Amino acid sequence: MTSTAKLYGLVLSGGKSTRMGTDKGLIEYHGVPQREYLYALLSQVCEHTFVSLREDQKSELPEGMHTIVDLNEFRGPYNGLLSAHKKYPEAAWLVLACDLPLMDLDALKELIAARNPEREATAFALKENPLPEPLCAIWEPQALQNSVSYLESGNGTCPRKYLINHDTALVFPKNESALLNANSEDEYKAAIEKLAIG
Repeated sequence: MTSTAKLYGLVLSGGKSTRMGTDKGLIEYHGVPQREYLYALLSQVCEHTFVSLREDQKSELPEGMHTIVDLNEFRGPYNGLLSAHKKYPEAAWLVLACDLPLMDLDALKELIAARNPEREATAFALKENPLPEPLCAIWEPQALQNSVSYLESGNGTCPRKYLINHDTALVFPKNESALLNANSEDEYKAAIEKLAIG
């Protein structure tokens, strides 16, 4: 079934950032908190953009940023993703985790240009390890609808596992650094070094 869904943007920032030891969404790589930086990027390419977060984080955001509060119906990243889907079930979602410090506008445009609405999702992947990046992907409405029954059937809570086992288009970005995850102090330092080099 081909999706003609409008594309909304979602910055996932409701996690506890246990490994990093500090809220990853508040780390500044570009002079502003990372979740605000990604929100601004997504706002340039999506019809509407939202930050997914916990209720207790709402007061930390600047006025005017659109939010979707996690409903806590599911575990892990699916919590934010399916909370957004429940609020706007007709939308396709370009989802970004807030631990992607080197993500840029060119990479987002590349992913959107490669979007295949006939598939359940279109996800970035690395050539040497071609597994879908579920938190740097476009999820069509059907994939999110199917994910609910997938989770309720006891298949685990990993969105990557869902994409691996379903009809996902993979996109290999020209600049693979855009997919660098910063989940620990060492990865944070590596990201800062790469940004300094340019």
